[in-house]
Amino acid sequence: MTAERFFSHKLGMIAAAAAATFLWGSAFPFIKLSYEELNIQPNEIGEQILFAGYRFILASLMIMVFYVFIKRNIFLKKSTIKPLVHIGLYQTFFQYVLFYIGLSYSTGIQGSIIAGTTSLFQMIFAHFMYNDDSLNRKKVVGVLVGFTGVILINITRGSFSFSFGLGELLLLLAMVSGAFGNLKARNGSFSMDVGYLTAYQMLFGSFGLLAVGMVMAGIFPFEFTVKSLFLLLYLAFLSAAGFVLWNNVMKYNQVGKVSMFLFLVPVFGVILSSILLQESIHFFVVFGLLFVTSGIIIVNRPDRKRLKKVNDQVS
Repeated sequence: MTAERFFSHKLGMIAAAAAATFLWGSAFPFIKLSYEELNIQPNEIGEQILFAGYRFILASLMIMVFYVFIKRNIFLKKSTIKPLVHIGLYQTFFQYVLFYIGLSYSTGIQGSIIAGTTSLFQMIFAHFMYNDDSLNRKKVVGVLVGFTGVILINITRGSFSFSFGLGELLLLLAMVSGAFGNLKARNGSFSMDVGYLTAYQMLFGSFGLLAVGMVMAGIFPFEFTVKSLFLLLYLAFLSAAGFVLWNNVMKYNQVGKVSMFLFLVPVFGVILSSILLQESIHFFVVFGLLFVTSGIIIVNRPDRKRLKKVNDQVS
């Protein structure tokens, strides 16, 4: 089965999107465990950005090693450097620098809820970039239902207020950058292999993260243990596998339909945090999951008019 046939099939798309969001959701507890092991404090932004740089440069190298293992060409082509740098700037560098700095001025719960806006921004960008992917009432309803699920999942995790300051603005810009980067990666995937694109965009993006982190925190401020190295390797793996899966899903499907699956990231994050960190889980998470799932179904269900038209043609 070809990649196009698998990722464009409804079951293949659902499986790949769910796997990618599960991996990204697992990043929440593993990052927290990494920070505890390396003694990275919430106010140490430079150390957090530097750690992210280590994570993404390792992720890019993992993909490259895998391509060498399966005897696929991974050598950098001069003609692709410019688009890869642009993708890396938005999908990796700007997104994570803005996210870490923004989170330091905001609360974790507000950060988690604002992260849910990525789906909306992707749909808005797709509306203007693709003729066959415009916003409609069904997508708007689906986003509202899914976003309600994200709020329900996070609202019981601590005190929450609807304040909007510098931190929230930076977090929002991080989501805009991530959404725009995802679409730039989608466009790039039509002329580049997805694994090649993912590896080099993360490599170039990680150079920026490392540069900023080193200026703020020094070249190597960490004392790694076997446990912290394992945590770093897993975070690199989930980034490599998650982005390869997601970029393939984006390549072979309409942006408006697959964007809804991003609402699953905080769902998996909360569930896995409760398992790995022994954090309490509220029954509201169940309601949140129902809302998120409902939003995905609303956006992805076939239009009645289109079904009727197809049935009339068949008959």
